[in-house]
Amino acid sequence: MKKTKVIQSMTGFGSKEAQIPPFGSVSFELRSINHKGMEVVIHLPDGYASLEGKIKKEIESKIRRGRITCSMTIVGGKTSRVFFNKELLKEYLGACKDIRSRFKVKGEASLDTLLHLPGVVSLVENKVYAQQIWPRLKKIAAAAINDLVVTRKKEGEALYNHVASVTRLLDETLEVIKGRFKKSVNERLAKIKTDDERVGFLKDSDITEEVERLTFHINNFQDILEKSGPIGKELDFIAQEMQREANTMAAKSFDVSISAKVIYVKSQIEKIREQLQNIE
Repeated sequence: MKKTKVIQSMTGFGSKEAQIPPFGSVSFELRSINHKGMEVVIHLPDGYASLEGKIKKEIESKIRRGRITCSMTIVGGKTSRVFFNKELLKEYLGACKDIRSRFKVKGEASLDTLLHLPGVVSLVENKVYAQQIWPRLKKIAAAAINDLVVTRKKEGEALYNHVASVTRLLDETLEVIKGRFKKSVNERLAKIKTDDERVGFLKDSDITEEVERLTFHINNFQDILEKSGPIGKELDFIAQEMQREANTMAAKSFDVSISAKVIYVKSQIEKIREQLQNIE
């Protein structure tokens, strides 16, 4: 039976819409992109700001890395009450009267102008509505979050398959390099006359340790890849070590065919690192 991979990508989308009488039609949309840590940005309609912490907690219970943008809309329901600031309007009217008197300005401010002055009329959150709707709203939010997780896992599986196939190619390429190096170094040593020259040549050109360390890092990488949970940062660290060993091999290589293989190894490691930037 094929093992189901649980790696999550950091990109995805989830949504859910439902009717909650008498509050209206509620819609949740979540978008996720890659990020070095966990960041949640929530956009709520007027009257529901008090629910931000609850929604954030629901998201963080299912997702541990990425930049998540959550938008909630409610259509057709009563979510807040209108607040008319009479004292502020009196100050505005007094200021208008003073301006007309001081600067000899004619004309009266219309009702429309007065109502649009900052702070005169505003929507005030009705926390009773928000708390009443939360038990039902929580189910819609959870469904949208689960939808997001499904898309992240689907893309995560594709990332897993790609990265795993590349590491297998690296294993195969290293075996070719080891065989070619053994043959090539023996041929070169046979042409060197003195022991001192042989020692100097091996010191500058022997890539045996680098190949062994790179093989170890690849095996370690493959083991971590099979784990669940956030593994992107750990894999990227191992990939950096792989790249360091490949760079040393490239600097030491004296054989054209080995150099070509090492360049291929370096390019594949770089591709792996690009993909890892999107793994949770």
